[in-house]
Amino acid sequence: MARSGVVPCNNNLDLPGVQQSISHPGGCSHDAAVHALQKRGIRHNDTAKRYGCESPLQKAIRESGVERENLWRTTKLWRSDYGYESTKKPAWSHVERLGVEYLEYTGGAHVLDKSNREVHAETWRAMEELYQKGLRSLRGVSNFLIGHLEQLKEDCVITPQVNQVIEYHPLQRPQELVDYCKSRDTGFEGCCPSAKAEALTHPTMAQLAKKCGRTPAQLCMHWSTQNGIDTTPKSTKAERIQENCTVFDFAVAEDAVEILNGMRDGSEVSRAPSLVVWLKV
Repeated sequence: MARSGVVPCNNNLDLPGVQQSISHPGGCSHDAAVHALQKRGIRHNDTAKRYGCESPLQKAIRESGVERENLWRTTKLWRSDYGYESTKKPAWSHVERLGVEYLEYTGGAHVLDKSNREVHAETWRAMEELYQKGLRSLRGVSNFLIGHLEQLKEDCVITPQVNQVIEYHPLQRPQELVDYCKSRDTGFEGCCPSAKAEALTHPTMAQLAKKCGRTPAQLCMHWSTQNGIDTTPKSTKAERIQENCTVFDFAVAEDAVEILNGMRDGSEVSRAPSLVVWLKV
């Protein structure tokens, strides 16, 4: 599954194993997005309303010449759009900015505290209704922990098909959450695959990468996909994008995988969980 570059969801759709994050200082890098799509076979772009990159991404996709039906575009609702009625309205603005005629909407949130549980449930119920109206929905949550997924199961009907933007790299491996998601056929999308470069200089990583004849970054990403994780690197450099896309054509020995699995030291390089809703268009 992961070695072929796909991660299954509970609605019989497969996530591409590697996607490109369209989130950089200053916004979307047009040249990087076109290069990734046109030259490196990237077919899954991750963006968000908050990034301000939806319209620029539409232009990059159009220039790349890649057919719409071959693409996954993930975007996210922001906090101001939460609630039953509010959730429905932004859907069409996402469609307009991304230049698509239909959407596969994923609703959910980063971790909500208990006082916001009702808003959380209302937002998800709106996503269920959009799905039932035939909008080809793929719904997911972002940075949900087990407790929050359990709350959603109690409050709503449809199980999230993806749990997205969860920090996952050799130094931070939330295996209990991964196992929980897998037990419910919920796709798991990791972010920061190289721990924002911190894992790349780790002596163990450097040694194992040398044995594999690959770079530490490639080993980090291969390890993620081999563990069944859809991973989301980001880069504006053509050589880095190529490096990120060349992760399926080599093998990592079982003993090396065990060493990588044991590197976890609890290091966190991403922000603390907060509210986000995303959609696939």
